[in-house]
Amino acid sequence: MTSTDPRSAPQPSDVSSDGPSAAAAGTRSSGGSDAETEVLRFAEAVALQDLSTYIRRARRIQEQGIRLQVVGSVLAAWVPVMTPGSLVGRLPAVLGLRTMALAEPSDADVTAELSSITERLARLNPAETVLPLPPSRLTVPWAAVTPPRAGWEVQGELDDDVVRAAAENGIAEITETLPATAGAAVVEQVRERVWGRDLAELAGQAESCEVPAGAAFGAHALNFLTAQGAGGRTTLHSRGRWVRLSSAGGFILCRRSGL
Repeated sequence: MTSTDPRSAPQPSDVSSDGPSAAAAGTRSSGGSDAETEVLRFAEAVALQDLSTYIRRARRIQEQGIRLQVVGSVLAAWVPVMTPGSLVGRLPAVLGLRTMALAEPSDADVTAELSSITERLARLNPAETVLPLPPSRLTVPWAAVTPPRAGWEVQGELDDDVVRAAAENGIAEITETLPATAGAAVVEQVRERVWGRDLAELAGQAESCEVPAGAAFGAHALNFLTAQGAGGRTTLHSRGRWVRLSSAGGFILCRRSGL
C-alpha cells in the first residue's frame, strides 16, 4: 500500500492538547436523504482495495469507527488504535492514518461504523472507483481530535524491526501479566503501564526515543512496517505532546499522556 506524506494530508486545524480523547461507544445519527447519495470518487480502483484492507486490519483492533476526512482531492482515513478510558487516563491516544487520492475535490468529513463501510466495499466490483457513504454517522470523542497540521520537528529515525520488537514485547507482557478473569479496571491499568512506557525500553534499546510504546503497537497492528529484516525505517516527528511515526505503509499519530 502507498501513502502520501501526512504533512500534506487533510489535517485542517490545530487542537488543544487538552481536547477530548476518552473512548466512548458513540452515538449514531442519520444523515437524511442527502447523505444517501453522498459518494467519494477515487482516482484508482486499487485505492478502494487498499481501504478495504486497512479497515480489515483496524477491525482486528477495535470497532470504534473510521473517520473519512477530505480536503481538496486527498482522503485521510483515520482509525483509533487506543484511547484512554477517561480524561485522566494514562493510556496514550493513538490514531492510525492512511491517505488516498480522489478523482475530484470533496468536503466530506464522515465518521461511520467500520462495518458499514466494509459492507459497501464488499458490494463493489473490483474496477469500481465510487464509494457510496453510509447515511448513519457516529459521534465519538476520538474523531473530534485532529493532530496539528504544521510545526512538526524531525526527531530522527527508528529501524522498523525495533518498532516491531517493542510492539511484540508489549503484547507478550500484557498476555503474561493478565489473568483470564481480569476485570476492566485491571486490564486498563496493565495496558497503561505497558503502552505508556518508552518504545525504546520495550524494544530493549538503551537510549530513550520519547515515543510511547502504544505508537509501536499501532504501526505493527495496522501492518505499516516493512517486513522483518528488510531494513525499513520509520521517521519520527514531534510537536508538543504529539508524536508522529511515518512508516512505509502509513502513519501513526500519538498524543503522549501526562506531559
